Amino acid sequence: MLIEQEISEKININAFQNDLISWFKNEQRDLPWRKDQDPYKVWVSEIMLQQTRVDTVIPYFNRFIDWFPTINDLAEADEDKVLKAWEGLGYYSRVRNLQSAVKEVKEKYNGEVPNSPKEIGELKGVGPYTAGAILSIAYGIPEPAVDGNVMRVLSRILSIWEDIAKPSSRKVFEKAVRELISHEDPSSFNQALMELGALICTPTSPSCLLCPVRDHCHAFFEGVQHELPIKTKKTKSREVQLAAVILTDKTGKIVIHKRPANGLLANLWEFPNIELHHPMQNDREQVVPLFKETLNLEINLDQIIGQIDHVFSHLVWNINVYTGIINAKFQETDEWKLVSIEEMKAYAFPVPYQKMFKLYQSH
Repeated sequence: MLIEQEISEKININAFQNDLISWFKNEQRDLPWRKDQDPYKVWVSEIMLQQTRVDTVIPYFNRFIDWFPTINDLAEADEDKVLKAWEGLGYYSRVRNLQSAVKEVKEKYNGEVPNSPKEIGELKGVGPYTAGAILSIAYGIPEPAVDGNVMRVLSRILSIWEDIAKPSSRKVFEKAVRELISHEDPSSFNQALMELGALICTPTSPSCLLCPVRDHCHAFFEGVQHELPIKTKKTKSREVQLAAVILTDKTGKIVIHKRPANGLLANLWEFPNIELHHPMQNDREQVVPLFKETLNLEINLDQIIGQIDHVFSHLVWNINVYTGIINAKFQETDEWKLVSIEEMKAYAFPVPYQKMFKLYQSH
């Protein structure tokens, strides 16, 4: 375990802070959430950036802030519109938690994001990293914001050989940041660590010759920068075989279905689909009765128009995509709708179903 004495023996803390922050102020990317230090915008950006690349997030962030410019706007927004604004970013529980937490901020804190570690840490979906990012970036409070980038950078700088895949290791890195962080400019310090990990101290090919803090880096001196950080591999993803159908009625309207309120992709819209448990069920003759049995849909299936693969963090969907016609008179409910292509634009669909629809339109 690193203790304060060990860190100060390993590294000149003031010189490290100065080199890191100077580089950041000169080289930082021009990102929309950096234009001001609005805690709400910092919060939205940090939730979006979890498990998502910066380039992907930028247009989503701009649209989200355009649609919901303030905490009150997001707190009062219809969930379907919020999901539509998030459509394609994935991990939809993030935005549901964000809206729940924003409602709490509106009611409990008069619309002001709290600036104490205890209060902000109690908001739904706000873990230690997000709390630290908001407190340091927006409020200038010297709290650690430790994500994968930061753990990678510090494992190399300080030669930390803890497995960063283990939750317990986070405490080691949080302790290190508490010792290293600039109390004069914690906002720039934490952002600089993140930026360094994103641009220079990358996972597989760190650009050590361009690194502004190379002179402080133990891994570079020891030639072990490619061996750090230590990270055990995840278990293999589970594969699921699905059959999905883009069903139309005689007017050309399309059947869509709202997923359950809990579980994967909750409350988002999809095309009717069923899980196939046996290889023979790929046969169209087997699929039709399964739709009847599972979803109570009377359908005529046309041909398979293609296959879509979609990778989640813990499973892979292999989807056979059919077209078909709805047979019996279709009864609309809150969960089942018949919509035109134009009307579909108002509903939020996860990426695999967007892929399916593109496939359908190209056919």
